[in-house]
Amino acid sequence: MRFKQTNILLIILFLIALSIQVGFTQQLKPPPAEPPQWSGLIGTYSIPSHDGAPFYIRENQGRLEILFPLADTHRKTESLIFKGKTFEIIPLKEIDSDTFQLPPVNGLGVRKIRFIRDQDGFGVTIDAGKKEYQRLFYGPEKGKVFKIQPIKPLEELQAEAIQAKPPEEKGEFFKVDLVELTKLDKNLKLDIRYATHNNFLGIPLYSQSRAFLQRPVAEALVKAHKKLRAIGYGLIIFDAYRPWYVTKMFWEATPPSMRNFVADPKTGSRHNRGGAVDVGLYDIESNQPIFFGGDFDEFSERSFVSYPGGTSRERWFREILRQALEAEGFEVYEDEWWHFDYKESKKYPILNILFEDIQS
Repeated sequence: MRFKQTNILLIILFLIALSIQVGFTQQLKPPPAEPPQWSGLIGTYSIPSHDGAPFYIRENQGRLEILFPLADTHRKTESLIFKGKTFEIIPLKEIDSDTFQLPPVNGLGVRKIRFIRDQDGFGVTIDAGKKEYQRLFYGPEKGKVFKIQPIKPLEELQAEAIQAKPPEEKGEFFKVDLVELTKLDKNLKLDIRYATHNNFLGIPLYSQSRAFLQRPVAEALVKAHKKLRAIGYGLIIFDAYRPWYVTKMFWEATPPSMRNFVADPKTGSRHNRGGAVDVGLYDIESNQPIFFGGDFDEFSERSFVSYPGGTSRERWFREILRQALEAEGFEVYEDEWWHFDYKESKKYPILNILFEDIQS
């Protein structure tokens, strides 16, 4: 018994030492996955009496919870703040796979709810007695890619963007030294969505599936990648350097209400400078991508770094990714869990070079 306890203690000490070595401040093992019968229930639902205001079903440390708008802020209850609004955390006790009991006092005003599922097993309606709440789907839940309805024809926008000129900038900038990421580390995986139809516009925007960054930025990214590999994960690159004309096309195609997810071409994106990268994670053992509770380039609140929904496991992966990159000089963009700007990215000029013209 003493031998077994000693082994356990040594393992715990090893994990603590590894955590300190690679620069992470939280446990290095992700929480377990949610029970499979809960997976289809987790998501966003709407409150018809509040103009469709959202509330959330999430998994948190092995417990299914409702995050419901807290009307009576004087009532003492467990809560959190998201987008400036206070949400009551209501624990659910499972009666069966579709029926759950609520505590005696809660914002829904009922003791029991029942989920009605569709043929794919997704909860689409919450039956709360005299009230029903409908599920809000963003698209990727069922294996689809999030896409917008462009406000202008894409062929027209592409032709205009290619002919346009980037904004003129004054001042001195660092020397341009774009380097291809896979030449620095072959274990970086590429999923360059903009070279395929698998993106929010639905057309290929790059002629080649490649990724470039300014050399110091690329070297910092590789350092983060190696830290993550030490705990069993690697980086997937969705996008890195982006020619300016593509940024202009994104802006002109996107409805104004969604433009927090695209950069204004008047000032350019840090992607245009080779100083920003869009990344996810893959599991080294299975070689499979990690799901973060929402997809890359999903224009929804699920993409916000502060999004409290989803599962404990998904939130853990978001946090471990952020910690790994921020330790190497990157900063996450608060509206996109996948987007990271390098600390000196603005010291590089806006570029409009095509991938095939880059000498790397």
